[in-house]
Amino acid sequence: MSLIEHFVEFRSRLIKSAIGVLLALTGSWFLYNPTVRLLTKPFCKNISAIADKHCGVLYINGVLGPLNLRLEVSFLLGLFFSSPIWIYQLWAFVAPALHKKEKRYTLAFLLAGIPFFAAGSILGYELIQPAVTFLLGFTPHSLTNLVRFDEYLNFVLRIILVFGLAFELPVFLVALNFGGILSGKSILKPWRVAVFGIILFSGLVVPTGDPLTMLLLAVPMILFYFLAGSIALINDKKRSRKEMDHEMDITNIREQS
Repeated sequence: MSLIEHFVEFRSRLIKSAIGVLLALTGSWFLYNPTVRLLTKPFCKNISAIADKHCGVLYINGVLGPLNLRLEVSFLLGLFFSSPIWIYQLWAFVAPALHKKEKRYTLAFLLAGIPFFAAGSILGYELIQPAVTFLLGFTPHSLTNLVRFDEYLNFVLRIILVFGLAFELPVFLVALNFGGILSGKSILKPWRVAVFGIILFSGLVVPTGDPLTMLLLAVPMILFYFLAGSIALINDKKRSRKEMDHEMDITNIREQS
């Protein structure tokens, strides 16, 4: 394909993705209240507060605040629900440039990344309540902590996104190994530096800054790091056996000729 044809193809995929997001956004508009209740659940102090749809000191600021918040939440939901559409469009745009084996590996890693991201996101959501309790615990008894909901929403999304992306580490490392970019030894050899880097990364990206949340992110990442390195070593052994068998076959053919 020429450069112009690539641009035309990209525009077509982009338009289809935008239509999918727009349709999902329209449907998400009606899921606004249940979504807000779900997001504010970790902040609410007890079940009765949730049942009364009142979450203490969370508030929306300004006349346009409720509308802007609904648009923001609906857009984020639409982006999430339409992810199969725009991920497929991205795959359909890239796939023609890949060989059959590369297509199989790429699709496998995309599918493997979904449960890892989901597991990290769920863990991040479960940690919101203890994180909020820990942070609000520094509020003096003589004061009341008023929290804008848009700031709280950014806080929640950051935790969920950080944990979801962090759990993609093993998929990323194994993909580099299967692609022949990194070997198992090169992954595991600097394990001390890697463990230190993971702990440092956890301390920098976790919004709460408390040691418990940091460890709950760092420990799974460290385990996933060693798991990915072990899988890479096994794959390297299989690859070396295949290369040796191939070389032996070539040698036998030359001897016979």
